[in-house]
Amino acid sequence: MNITFHGAARAVTGSCYMVEVAGKRILVDCGLQQGRDEIDNGALAFDASSIDYILVTHAHIDHSGRIPLLVKQGFTGRVFATRLTGDLLSIMLRDSAHIQESDTEWKNQKAKRAGNPLEEPLYTIDDAVRAAEMIETFEYKQMIPLFDGAKFRFIDAGHLLGSAYVELWLSENGNQRKIVFSGDIGNVDQPIIRDPEFLTDADYVVMESTYGDRNHGAVSKMNNLAKDYAEELSVIIQKTFDAGGNVVIPSFAVGRTQELLYAIREMKENNMVKNHGDFMVCVDSPLASEATRVFSGDLRGYLDEEAREVLREGSALFTFPGFMTTSNTDESKQLNMDPTPKVIISASGMCDAGRVRHHLKHNLWRSESAIVFAGYQAEGTLGRQLLDGRESVKLFGEKIAVKASIHNLRGLSSHADRDHLLAWIEHFNPKPNHVFVAHGDFEVTEIFANTLRERGFSAHAPLYTEVYDLIENKKVQDGILIEKEKAKERSESAAFVDLKSNATELLEYIQDHKGSSNKDLRKLNKQLEKLLNAWKTEK
Repeated sequence: MNITFHGAARAVTGSCYMVEVAGKRILVDCGLQQGRDEIDNGALAFDASSIDYILVTHAHIDHSGRIPLLVKQGFTGRVFATRLTGDLLSIMLRDSAHIQESDTEWKNQKAKRAGNPLEEPLYTIDDAVRAAEMIETFEYKQMIPLFDGAKFRFIDAGHLLGSAYVELWLSENGNQRKIVFSGDIGNVDQPIIRDPEFLTDADYVVMESTYGDRNHGAVSKMNNLAKDYAEELSVIIQKTFDAGGNVVIPSFAVGRTQELLYAIREMKENNMVKNHGDFMVCVDSPLASEATRVFSGDLRGYLDEEAREVLREGSALFTFPGFMTTSNTDESKQLNMDPTPKVIISASGMCDAGRVRHHLKHNLWRSESAIVFAGYQAEGTLGRQLLDGRESVKLFGEKIAVKASIHNLRGLSSHADRDHLLAWIEHFNPKPNHVFVAHGDFEVTEIFANTLRERGFSAHAPLYTEVYDLIENKKVQDGILIEKEKAKERSESAAFVDLKSNATELLEYIQDHKGSSNKDLRKLNKQLEKLLNAWKTEK
């Protein structure tokens, strides 16, 4: 009876945990690695065909995005999720596959010109469709037998509509153990969804630690967070519109976009932005538009009381005067051709893909515009670079100055903060035999594990591929400190990173003008080549 950590180990994305019991293999989540966490999403450390079951905590792609890859590599088992998670997965996995295919097509166009080998997408839309067909859905608290030796149920995690903890009961050779997987633990008092539930008993807990080193801080003195977000966002919109700029919100298509629309509806109903009429709010993301339709469907058993009251009064949760969606890329492009100030909500939430990058290209250099982040930005992502104060970024091969105002709605987080994580784990009585701290930045997982140890818990932050015996309560195989983290520990200075980036861009430019007879350019070319070769040798 073992657990092996195949993702989100000293990292904040790529959740994937394998439980082996009674000759069966169960995966809890199988997500894509993103940002600085990303190593090789295609290199699974296990045989996909050996997996019997996948239990999905929620639909976010860092918890589900490699399921089509498993299908591509031979997985033929069963996939379990809550009803709403199943609905969302059917669209999110197809969208992820579309991104994989599009990115590969773009890379291969460059590879052909350079005479380099072509790549295959991580998986295709056909793989995603087959994965969606395998999903079986259940309601919260419904006990589900897997086989003789395992049963589970989903409990509301309050992170996203349909999100869940997994309670997993295991039995092998007369030994019984219960292990709880937190998935992502939700923030309290979020609009639309209910607060996360508490659990009280487990032998082992695998818990997230995204904000394990800090709290979100007070948003305002009002009780209703939807009103809080509306108030904070309305101030930004007012100032930006008065200056003639756009408000661009990079947003996760599922969950965060709908929360923003809910808050903007509140804002409009109370006329919180003056002198701009029914200003335009555009959701420019096909996935977000589809997800919003799912969120507008049968939500019995998922909504909080305030959202139910809005529906009882006959109002729509996510639409209002001035709201629109785009249906194609031409409409998306037109948003930046129209000078009328507007709010553009577009994916991806961390700015690493999707249409939002085009909107950033057209608005980052405008001092009158504003970029508003409304969710966690992993290290290594473009979103984190902007929050960290980068003065310029590169988009579509072009250097873009960052002149727009950058804002972070810190209170608008779907993750529990440090104090709420501690409140959640401290409800377990007696304390678990051991707590595995996962799903957090490299340093944060250890900080939070140490915090738990100071409070009397047995806890540690496992490494990638670490194996732990759940009967003997001990580690039986050391994990791996992945190369990305080793590279991080070498601590390149920010100045050197910028120098490397600038040198690379200059070299590419010069190489595109090799026909020039300018001696200075040829001399500079040689100097840059030496610089980059020296850097490669050092690395």
